[in-house]
Amino acid sequence: MTLQAKPAVVLLSGGLDSATCLAICKDRGFVPYAISFRYGQRHAIELKQAKIIANKTGVAKHVVINIDLGAIGGSALTDSNLLVPKHAHHSDIGPEIPLTYVPARNTVFLSYALGWAEVLGAADIFIGVNALDYSGYPDCRPEYIAAFEKMANLATKAGVEGGTLKIHTPLIDMTKAEIIQLGLTLGVDYSQTFSCYDPDEMGRACGHCDSCLLRKRGFDQNEMSDPAVG
Repeated sequence: MTLQAKPAVVLLSGGLDSATCLAICKDRGFVPYAISFRYGQRHAIELKQAKIIANKTGVAKHVVINIDLGAIGGSALTDSNLLVPKHAHHSDIGPEIPLTYVPARNTVFLSYALGWAEVLGAADIFIGVNALDYSGYPDCRPEYIAAFEKMANLATKAGVEGGTLKIHTPLIDMTKAEIIQLGLTLGVDYSQTFSCYDPDEMGRACGHCDSCLLRKRGFDQNEMSDPAVG
């Protein structure tokens, strides 16, 4: 099997990072299979954008998995009784883990991606986690990814039979500005991505949640406006 024919599972949220990660996967010669999640998040806008991005990128297949993480709560993204933290400037974002952290989310998502990879016979999973310009989530760190990858190779049929599963995190040590620069060279249309944690009733980004502020800084550092902001 040639590199160009190798399948890879890509976690696709519809946001800036995951869209860039998908473009990287395809640029590296893999055949991408995109997986998104309806997990009880506040809005479905990101899933709409994920579908648009998947279609434009030309993935082999795009699946949306339904999980109700809202049933256990614990996050402002899944519990409407909790307010999404807002700030005037990105410098106001503190070092503490914010209320937008969804308990065990990446562990759950990667587990589904791992299962699909086994079905596809894929030895590669791509996820757009970032350990620099992010909001302090513990499941975006390199040590977490390394631990999950080790577990995956212990827990799967392919791993037991001598195969090796690799979790690719091409964005993990990049700034948001660097991610945008790379994505532009790969033809990512950032006008189709959506990153806000708390959009209004019209689906417009709030501009003040951590995700909006970090995204804005990335475009500002590239001396360009965000094409997704009307």
